[in-house]
Amino acid sequence: MLRKSCAALALAAAALSAHAEFPDRPITLIVPFPAGGPTDIVGRVAAAKAGEILGQQIVVENRTGASGTIGMAATARAKPDGYTVGLATVSTHGTAPHLFPKLAYDPVKDFTPISNLVTSPNILAVNPAFPAKDLAGFVAHVRANPGKDGYANAGAGGVNDLGMIWFLQIIDGKMNSISYRGSAPALTDTVAGVVPAIFDNFPSTLPYVKSGHLRALAITGNARNPRLPGLPTFAELGYRDYDVTAWYGVVAPAGLPDAVRDKLAQAFAQAVRDPATAAKMEEAGAFPLGNTPAEFAAQIRTEKDRWQRVIQQADIKIQ
Repeated sequence: MLRKSCAALALAAAALSAHAEFPDRPITLIVPFPAGGPTDIVGRVAAAKAGEILGQQIVVENRTGASGTIGMAATARAKPDGYTVGLATVSTHGTAPHLFPKLAYDPVKDFTPISNLVTSPNILAVNPAFPAKDLAGFVAHVRANPGKDGYANAGAGGVNDLGMIWFLQIIDGKMNSISYRGSAPALTDTVAGVVPAIFDNFPSTLPYVKSGHLRALAITGNARNPRLPGLPTFAELGYRDYDVTAWYGVVAPAGLPDAVRDKLAQAFAQAVRDPATAAKMEEAGAFPLGNTPAEFAAQIRTEKDRWQRVIQQADIKIQ
């Protein structure tokens, strides 16, 4: 009996030692979207600094396809030892579970949340020729002209398309969804007046708002953005429960030891709060967060439940 107890203690000590030494080799961060996009930029900037803090290189690996779900499935299948993590988004963990009937992972059960690194707001904007001058005017116009106008989006079933669908559900309005292959062509046609409105990411929309080619009506998030201080939030305009904010957070496979989870969480949170790293993130339109594993886990559950209601009401499915 004593021998068994000693053996158990030795194994426990070895496990603790292994966790204390983590990491002793490079870590792979799976980014489920293409190189050069906002998810990839956030991943690479955060990985560079977190790697410095951990004393090991964090190698970014782009595994793309199926709205980010291929990369997330690969993350879920990886060994839960901390050497493979993934960069989750509202698409992979909030909307995909309700859009893809045969999704290869469960966003809650199959992952260990590490830290939500950054958030990025969205803007509802219109072509200057559109009759509405503010959000109240937009709502009144849409209600008075059901189905007359359209809005541009960066892809059917994407977060921004769903975000606009959700807002239309709230105001009991109808507009036509006009889908494009990405934000760039969607914005081009909105600026040209081909489509009168767009709901899109802050970084891509900001230059057109600044130049006067688009009129911004409202921005998501809890507070006004310092780069557009005159633009009110949806919340302050009366839509307090409406918030479609992009986020990018690190997750690991389920079953990750707590000691490894906490070491990764501390490193990534410290990384995005580093002044130089934070400046790079803000330049890309993302704003540092770096919350705890428990806080990130709660966010994932909230997003999953929120988008389930929106998608079921709109009856959207992607085969």
